[in-house]
Amino acid sequence: MNDDEPVLLHTEGHILRITLNRPRALNALTHSMVRGIDEALTLAADDGAVTAVVIGGAGGRGLCAGGDIRSIYEDARAGRRASVDFWRDEYRLNARIARFPKPYVALMDGIVMGGGVGVSAHGDVRIVTERSRVAMPETGIGFVPDVGGTYLLAAAPGELGTHLALTGGAVGAADAMLCGLADHFVPSHRLAGLTTALAGCATPAEVKDTVRRYATDAPGGELAAHRPWIDDCYAADTVEEIIDRMLNSGLPAAKETADALLTASPTALEVTLAAVRRSARLSSPEAALDQEFRVSCRAFAGHDLVEGVRARIIDKDRTPRWNPAALGDVSAADVARHFEPLGDGELGLSSL
Repeated sequence: MNDDEPVLLHTEGHILRITLNRPRALNALTHSMVRGIDEALTLAADDGAVTAVVIGGAGGRGLCAGGDIRSIYEDARAGRRASVDFWRDEYRLNARIARFPKPYVALMDGIVMGGGVGVSAHGDVRIVTERSRVAMPETGIGFVPDVGGTYLLAAAPGELGTHLALTGGAVGAADAMLCGLADHFVPSHRLAGLTTALAGCATPAEVKDTVRRYATDAPGGELAAHRPWIDDCYAADTVEEIIDRMLNSGLPAAKETADALLTASPTALEVTLAAVRRSARLSSPEAALDQEFRVSCRAFAGHDLVEGVRARIIDKDRTPRWNPAALGDVSAADVARHFEPLGDGELGLSSL
């Protein structure tokens, strides 16, 4: 193990520990990191002495803040296609995690966003702490939830997943568990002890029993109290109708949400709503990842992703110039185009 590597591997007892090691970038994923995690899973799956995989992040601030957005921006601006290759391998990794044959324990401590959700929330043992902030914030940069996020959010109770997908809002431990993005709450100061205990687990059953022993009740969340207006407003057919319901609800929280949505990319909002609702009808995460790959490729070739990253990350002027600029100018054909087959460029996970 070289401590300078972006992915650190360490065998401890019966577990393989994977540590994302770009703390100054909040462990944002690069293509080499995706490949490194995939190679680690190959080792773990083939090693009879390994009972479980435990993934965490270095630096104490979070598991992973997502993909390397600056790289995607520079790639799109230069007319290159490296980001498409990155997504192809990243989504394949997400699918592999969802089907991994041994316990995959994700320590979702601190910031877990975008691609960080992809390398954690598809696992079967997902642990959050009092420091967890979990989000799919893509619409704010002109993108659409990916890494299987639309599949995960479509399965959330009522319209909570639609709410998180469109707003990109971050949730804490209790709400992540309510929405099906996490399973257990373990206080952050107990994570080191939990990891040591997991190293002594010789069977998958022991792994899960050990996690339950360290887990406790999460502090109260916020979303449950807002379920009535969330379920009512997001049941509308279009984003425009959703916002109208919020503005007419008479509820300050709903109006604040509407105001926030009106600052996001209109195209990204409409495509996200369609993607979540389509994912609700899909039978597997692989099918959703195939769909998301089409959407990501189309968004990469569009205007709003580059503009959104410029405004939020590069220039930080917070004044993106979306095109189209208004929800009413996004046609049904504009939305449908994002889901059209890519021909020979398909990801093809659901056919494997």
